[in-house]
Amino acid sequence: MTRVFTQVYPNCWRFVDVHATPVSHSVLPRPYVISDEMEATEQVDGMFYTSKAKFRAIGRALGLTEVGNERFKPKTRGSITPENRRKRRQAFAIAIEHYKQGRRANAK
Repeated sequence: MTRVFTQVYPNCWRFVDVHATPVSHSVLPRPYVISDEMEATEQVDGMFYTSKAKFRAIGRALGLTEVGNERFKPKTRGSITPENRRKRRQAFAIAIEHYKQGRRANAK
């Protein structure tokens, strides 16, 4: 192991071990890599794919959503406009008044 006097950054010099092994950033012996290979899987086009990237590309091209990776847009109600809210509140008020007056929709 050889020590060399090296400039680390401007006006900062240190002795650095030339043949020292780099510090490991993980407890794993090597980087964790996810393979692109998979078992032959049929896509809706009738073809079998062994590459995850190709399988996903074909699915996206066909307008499919891969379960677990989708990001759905938040659903909005069709009756969220102020006019529709006002009409709904008026309908509830009328129904409550009718109920208080003794009128029932399904009276037998």
